[in-house]
Amino acid sequence: MEKEAKARIRINGLLQRAGWRFFDNENGPANIALEINAKIKKKVLDQFGDDFEKTVDGFVDYLLLDSKGFPCAVLEAKSEKLDPLVGKEQARKYAKSLNVRFIILSNGNLHYFWDLEHGNPSIITDFPFFSHRFHTDQGPRHTEIYLSI
Repeated sequence: MEKEAKARIRINGLLQRAGWRFFDNENGPANIALEINAKIKKKVLDQFGDDFEKTVDGFVDYLLLDSKGFPCAVLEAKSEKLDPLVGKEQARKYAKSLNVRFIILSNGNLHYFWDLEHGNPSIITDFPFFSHRFHTDQGPRHTEIYLSI
């Protein structure tokens, strides 16, 4: 079996254990979208400089959705043989194009969580549970994240 396929099998299990759903069930609608096409705007690409891969399309490996179906996190999967951080800039590009603040980087064995508004990726042992609150009278929606320890 390919190393990336093994990584995805592990990632799928981690997501499910953290309460994420690939399919609608008695707990609610699916909240994971797979291989979503991300259209990258030229302005976003230009922010990464001349040496960045100049692609206008890409596919998000996993897009995690909140209870209203809005994107809340990008999960970039890499092969077991790669450090997940090699996908950092790719994931940032997807997150910015989808207006998503949170990123998870994983190779199935090693995982990083990254809040784009607060520094660099940090190692995590489990995938996060998300709790979402929407404030229509107080401005745009915001997301609270809870990491299991």
